[in-house]
Formats: sequence, structure tokens, C-alpha cells
Amino acid sequence: MKNKIIINIISSAILVIPASLVYASPPKAPDINISSVGKQIIVNFDPIAGAEGYRLYYAEFPSLNRLHSIDLRNKTQFKTILDDAHYFVSAVKSYNSDGESGYSNIEFASLNEDLLGGETTLFDESSHAFSSPAPNLDTKSLDVHLAGDEEFEQTFVTSPATINPGLGPLFNNTSCEACHPKDGRGAPPEEGGKLDTMFLRISIPGTRADSCGAPKPVPGFGTQLFQKATFGVQPQADVTVHYKEETRHFADGEAYSLRTPSYDVKPYTPFPADIMFSPRVAPTVFGRGLLDAIPEATLLALADEQDIDGDGISGKANYVCDPITKKRVIGRMGLKANNADTFAQNAGAFHNDIGITSPVHPVDTSANFPQADGKADDPEITQQRLDDVTFYVQTLAVPARRNIGKDAVKQGQLIFGLAGCGSCHVPTLKTGELKESNPEKKIIESVSNQTIHPYTDMLLHDMGDGLADNRPDHLADGKEWRTPPLWGIGLTKTIHNHTFFLHDGRARNLMEAIMWHDGEAVKSKDYVNQLNKEQRHFLIDFLNSL
Repeated sequence: MKNKIIINIISSAILVIPASLVYASPPKAPDINISSVGKQIIVNFDPIAGAEGYRLYYAEFPSLNRLHSIDLRNKTQFKTILDDAHYFVSAVKSYNSDGESGYSNIEFASLNEDLLGGETTLFDESSHAFSSPAPNLDTKSLDVHLAGDEEFEQTFVTSPATINPGLGPLFNNTSCEACHPKDGRGAPPEEGGKLDTMFLRISIPGTRADSCGAPKPVPGFGTQLFQKATFGVQPQADVTVHYKEETRHFADGEAYSLRTPSYDVKPYTPFPADIMFSPRVAPTVFGRGLLDAIPEATLLALADEQDIDGDGISGKANYVCDPITKKRVIGRMGLKANNADTFAQNAGAFHNDIGITSPVHPVDTSANFPQADGKADDPEITQQRLDDVTFYVQTLAVPARRNIGKDAVKQGQLIFGLAGCGSCHVPTLKTGELKESNPEKKIIESVSNQTIHPYTDMLLHDMGDGLADNRPDHLADGKEWRTPPLWGIGLTKTIHNHTFFLHDGRARNLMEAIMWHDGEAVKSKDYVNQLNKEQRHFLIDFLNSL
């Protein structure tokens, strides 16, 4: 694919410089323009009358924490090679014996910034933007993808049945699509409502000795609460959600409200006193093959568990059991990175969410409970079916960025960097090679060796007391959550007609989600809190472009 550069010109942004560099009568600042040839970046500007030379200033996005400069002398052109995994911000000043000018227009530059999913990116802003095949699939791969798509949408029913038997007897939903409509995110119930596209994970203190530190099941319940059951079977619990509103204020006095959910749980038999709950809304599923393909070394290089650099961000990797090899591996999927990869996540979802056994999980979730059906029909789906669904999810297209050329979006991107959001929501990563989950183990070319912009580090971070579920999950403690990717987040309203965010859907819009950040993200939240109303809108405009 021919490289393309997207240049963002932020004319009104200001870089702070020491007062010692400000002069009374500087020459005028130039107006710079950036072009590219392949990966070569070319900065051009016209000569300024009275200028004796020019100085190029630049900083890497998103950190923006170190301003560099290059003395161009009297040259009005600068060339460099830009790595496709980096962004930079640049501006030029002219100078003479009287001092320096102000900054020129400030520009954002990156290669293929609109291609969030690399070559899997699809330019689609419709309600199908999350549910289309990656455009770089070959014919054979597309056939497997479409087969998996059909399986993803299948509704399971109670055994015995000719088509899709095996539902339950305990379950949370009847199909993959039911929890992930249009391959997107679920939604929490309104006040007093029942759970549908979300559920409660449960456990008691301690870990299972045979599962790399997985949470300890609740006797009589397991590790996931089932609020639905087949005809004639008693569900494990009835769950109702309630919310408490709290009014807060930005630094400029504008009010906003945050809502805290609580859960009224009525179990079929009393819970132990030390039970722990963790609400989870179903997240989006596109782009997961790309996240599977990010090398472990890349993720570990982003980790700083002891905060050695002192920036207040101490991301760490979770480690879990691979369901096939039983070996300890890095966790990638799940809201606490509590699943090894997409295959493990899918096998677990069939087993827990729908009550469907497979070769990976051949024992029904209700086997040791009063709700057990006693049927000798396991496993209820084949390995091939599980592999097809996994390939489907791994090869969904990622929607492209939108509105990159709008000034408000450019301003918001700069604010995103200055607020420190990119410390966890890392814009750019590179994938390695990913192999199929089926016995052939062929490389999935469509997601391998791609430069992507997911805006995540895939690591666990302390998000503070407000978002804490107080339930450990492998190495994740009760305050830690995996950084969710931001790609596609601006299309949530278009696809789902809602904007509920965070692990339990408590945030009703992106700004509420931001203001719930605490713990390691408190500095970023405080930065946003002191912005004026227009700047806050710029930040949301940028997020909506993703």
C-alpha cells in the first residue's frame, strides 16, 4: 500500500517557551507547509524579510514533554524520514540579531493517521462500521470469515433440538450477537432495569490453585452470575440496577453529573458473606486480531509497574492460563486483561455467557449446581465452529478516523497529548505475526505486520476508588482495569444509539467517562477539569474522530 501522510495544521495552538527566548522586536514568523514523498517529510516556508535564520521546534506526540530544536540557519526547507509508528508536532521561528519571532502555524504530522487498523481499515461511517470484514482478506480467508459471521449470529435453544441445541441451562444471553449487537458494545439498564448485555462476575477471596491465579469460584454459583435459565430451571439470581447521581463542577463553574450504579441481587440461595461482584458491559469486538498480534515484548516495554520514570503511570501486564496449553501467558482480552487472547475469550463466552460446552470447556457450567440438566450432550459445539468464530472476530475491519482536517479535532488532539492521555491510550503500535487457532496454524496475513492506532497499551492501571470493583482477577487488583482501545469510539452513537462507556456503562457520554478517571489518571482528569468549555468540546471532537 502506498504511504500517505495526514497533516494536521493547528494554527492557534501555543507551545510554552522560556521567557528568556522572548524578544521585543523579533522578525515575523513564517507560514510553514509540510509535504511528503513516501516516508520523507518535507517542511517548506517562504523567506521572511529581515530574518537571518530559522529554528525548527518539534515534540513527539502524544507525550509533548520534551521540546527539541534544530537551527536551520538560512535554509527554508527541512527534510527527514518519519517512522510510521510516530507522530510529531512542529513549528518554525525566524530570528535575527534582535531575537526570535513567535511560532509559525503548528502542525501535526503522521503517516496514515486515518488508517486506525492499518490495512484492515475500512472507510465506513454507517451502522455497519463495526461489523464488516477487513478489506485486505483474500478470497479463502473471506469465506472463513463469513462462516464465522454466521455462527456469531446464531441463536442457541434448549436441547434437544435439530439446530443450535445446548443453551444453558444457566446463561446470560442466547447468542454472541445478543451481547455484542453489530459487533459493538452492550448497554447497562436504566434505573430499576434488569441486566441484558451485561453481567456480574463473582468470586470469593483466594485463587484457584490449578488456574494461574484465577479468581476462586463462589460455592453454588461459580465465577459468573447467571440471571437467566431455560424453561423450568431456576436462575441463579435476579439483578436490578439503581443509580445515585452526584453533581460536580468544572473549574469554570459549569456543572456536570456522575452516576454511581448499585446492584440489588436476589440469589436463589444465600451468598457467602465474603462474595465479591464485578459488573461488566459487553465491549466491542472488532480489531481483536490486531491486538492478539501485538508482540508481548512490545507490551512489556510499555509497562512500568514500579513507576521508575516517576510520571505517576505504572501500567502492568496481567498473566493468565492459556486454556489449551495450560501455560501462564500474558493476558490481552477482557476488561481486566483476564483472558489470554481472542480464542480464549470466545471459548469462555460460549461456555459462560450462553452455557455452550466445547472441546476447550467440555463440562457444563451448571454441572455441580442444582440447575444441572444431567444430559450427556457435551461438547455442544465443535472445535471448527469455535475456530471459525474466532477467525471472524479477529478479521473484522477497523473503521477509519474521520474529520481529521477539522480545526476543532486538531485542537482536541493537542489537548489529548498535553493532558497526558497518551501515556496509557498509546496511539500507535505495531503487530507481529498471528497464527490461526485451528490445527493448521497458518499466519493470518491480514492482521500481521501492521502499523495500527488503537490508543491502548493493553496494560492494567489503577483507576482509583470510584471505578474500583474491589475484586482481584489474576494479577489485577480491585482498582485496576485494562486500558480499552479508543478506535471506533466516535461511532458508538451511530451504531448503537447510545453513548454508555466504562466497564459498567455508568458514563453516559465521553466527558463523564473522562471525569471518572482517577488513580494513575488523576493528573489527566485534573488537566481536563481546568479547561474552558470550548477546549473541552475540542477534546471530545478529537475523541469522536477516532
